[in-house]
Amino acid sequence: MENMTGGEQHTSQSYNAELEALRSSVLAMGGLVEQQCQSAVEALITGDEKMAEEVARSDYAVNELELEISAQCTDILARRQPAARDLRMVVGVIRMVANLERIGDEAAKVGRLALKLSDNRDKHSYQSEPQHLGEGVTAMLRGALDAFARLDVDMAIEIIAGDKEIDREFKTLTRLLMTHMMEQPQQVKNMLRVNSCARALERVGDHAVNLCEEVIYLVEGNDVRHLSFEEIKRRHVS
Repeated sequence: MENMTGGEQHTSQSYNAELEALRSSVLAMGGLVEQQCQSAVEALITGDEKMAEEVARSDYAVNELELEISAQCTDILARRQPAARDLRMVVGVIRMVANLERIGDEAAKVGRLALKLSDNRDKHSYQSEPQHLGEGVTAMLRGALDAFARLDVDMAIEIIAGDKEIDREFKTLTRLLMTHMMEQPQQVKNMLRVNSCARALERVGDHAVNLCEEVIYLVEGNDVRHLSFEEIKRRHVS
């Protein structure tokens, strides 16, 4: 193998630094979105009006990060013309930040609904019902980001598997809220708002699954976005 010249080595180190900076940017955006989700759930459960308002207005920061990271990706594609795994990294990052931005949208939606609900609380509020669901999807998101940080396919597949439980919990919660509506018809509007929050949280889980599918693509080069979990597990678990 021929030794690299000083210029080639410098270029390679600079390129690797750019890719690492890209990964770090995604994780920073992911951390911001994760905090946004945690705050959205807390605002919903506790009725914290100030927190709900902050979450509802925090989406602009997520949008700005998406634009910045997309610009980083465009710059690397134009200047470096990456191939193979490096190209997958850039393409995967573009798709990941789109999912993170959508998670931010869902969290902001929960914040807006929590703000409307904050004036309509009672001591035994049905607003606490989505707490476990919210904790579950936030844990999924955290796991998806960890899988990306480690480029860990096994971890990504484990997170994907958890989405079925999130779906079941959402359906159970919807049935429970329908029962509450029959018992307290005067609170139907607010219960529908709580159910919309639960739907938004369920979608966060779906986007966390999408992030995990991108991890598999980054590591193995296989696009599994339209495969069932059983197919993904059969093809990728060693």
